[in-house]
Amino acid sequence: MKAHTASLANAIVLIGCSLWAFVAIGGTSWTALIPGAFGVALLLCYRGIRAENKMIAHIGAVLTLVILIALYMPLSSALESGALGSIVRSLAMVISTLVAMVFFIKSFRDARRARAG
Repeated sequence: MKAHTASLANAIVLIGCSLWAFVAIGGTSWTALIPGAFGVALLLCYRGIRAENKMIAHIGAVLTLVILIALYMPLSSALESGALGSIVRSLAMVISTLVAMVFFIKSFRDARRARAG
């Protein structure tokens, strides 16, 4: 899998889980849509990442790292509450974001090797 594919999949998971959470809590907490906003930002970066634009790829990687760090609190809260839906949503977002981060790092390392070799 390439970084742009992993980033696209991550964006879709973030948006989908965010909407699922918003609907599950009755549409009362707008903070449930924050991961979805990051997903939309990643979608906006998709073309640049796919075209291997360095600046856009780095922006996408930084956004992905910020998302990964920010998902710590929702995951810990979900685990404390024991709500299965929240745990599933949070884990799905963390896993997809972690996978995307791994592929960003891999693509950066591959690009550095290609320039050096």
